[in-house]
Amino acid sequence: MKTKSLFVVLALGSIFFTSCRETVTEREVVREREVEEVEVEEDREGLIERTGKEVDREVNKEIDEEIDRIGDDN
Repeated sequence: MKTKSLFVVLALGSIFFTSCRETVTEREVVREREVEEVEVEEDREGLIERTGKEVDREVNKEIDEEIDRIGDDN
Protein backbone atom coordinates (compact mmCIF):
# COMPACT_ATOMS: atom_id res chain seq x y z
CA MET A 1 0.00 0.00 0.00
CA LYS A 2 2.84 2.37 0.85
CA THR A 3 4.47 1.59 -2.49
CA LYS A 4 1.31 2.45 -4.42
CA SER A 5 0.76 5.70 -2.55
CA LEU A 6 4.42 6.65 -3.00
CA PHE A 7 4.13 5.93 -6.72
CA VAL A 8 0.96 8.04 -6.99
CA VAL A 9 2.59 10.93 -5.10
CA LEU A 10 5.68 10.82 -7.32
CA ALA A 11 3.56 10.62 -10.48
CA LEU A 12 1.37 13.57 -9.47
CA GLY A 13 4.40 15.56 -8.34
CA SER A 14 6.16 15.05 -11.65
CA ILE A 15 3.02 16.08 -13.54
CA PHE A 16 2.69 19.28 -11.50
CA PHE A 17 6.34 20.22 -11.87
CA THR A 18 6.51 19.58 -15.60
CA SER A 19 3.26 21.39 -16.36
CA CYS A 20 4.45 24.55 -14.58
CA ARG A 21 7.53 24.95 -16.72
CA GLU A 22 7.74 27.93 -18.99
CA THR A 23 7.45 27.13 -22.61
CA VAL A 24 10.45 27.94 -24.72
CA THR A 25 9.61 30.49 -27.38
CA GLU A 26 11.59 30.74 -30.56
CA ARG A 27 12.63 34.16 -31.68
CA GLU A 28 12.41 34.95 -35.33
CA VAL A 29 15.18 37.10 -36.71
CA VAL A 30 14.38 39.14 -39.80
CA ARG A 31 17.23 40.73 -41.69
CA GLU A 32 16.81 43.15 -44.54
CA ARG A 33 19.27 42.98 -47.38
CA GLU A 34 19.67 45.06 -50.48
CA VAL A 35 19.24 43.18 -53.71
CA GLU A 36 20.74 44.32 -56.98
CA GLU A 37 18.32 44.34 -59.87
CA VAL A 38 19.53 42.39 -62.84
CA GLU A 39 18.14 43.20 -66.26
CA VAL A 40 16.84 40.14 -68.00
CA GLU A 41 16.29 40.02 -71.71
CA GLU A 42 12.60 39.73 -72.40
CA ASP A 43 13.28 38.07 -75.73
CA ARG A 44 14.79 35.04 -74.09
CA GLU A 45 13.03 32.12 -75.63
CA GLY A 46 13.19 28.44 -75.12
CA LEU A 47 14.26 25.83 -77.61
CA ILE A 48 10.71 25.14 -78.76
CA GLU A 49 9.98 28.82 -79.50
CA ARG A 50 13.20 29.26 -81.49
CA THR A 51 12.56 26.06 -83.44
CA GLY A 52 8.98 27.14 -84.14
CA LYS A 53 10.12 30.49 -85.51
CA GLU A 54 12.70 28.79 -87.73
CA VAL A 55 10.09 26.38 -89.08
CA ASP A 56 7.69 29.30 -89.69
CA ARG A 57 10.38 31.12 -91.68
CA GLU A 58 11.08 28.04 -93.79
CA VAL A 59 7.37 27.41 -94.44
CA ASN A 60 6.78 31.07 -95.34
CA LYS A 61 9.77 30.97 -97.68
CA GLU A 62 8.40 27.86 -99.42
CA ILE A 63 4.95 29.46 -99.71
CA ASP A 64 6.47 32.62 -101.21
CA GLU A 65 8.46 30.54 -103.70
CA GLU A 66 5.33 28.62 -104.70
CA ILE A 67 3.38 31.88 -105.13
CA ASP A 68 6.19 33.28 -107.30
CA ARG A 69 6.27 30.07 -109.35
CA ILE A 70 2.50 30.12 -109.96
CA GLY A 71 2.47 33.83 -110.60
CA ASP A 72 0.43 36.70 -109.29
CA ASP A 73 -2.92 37.10 -111.08
CA ASN A 74 -3.69 40.50 -109.61
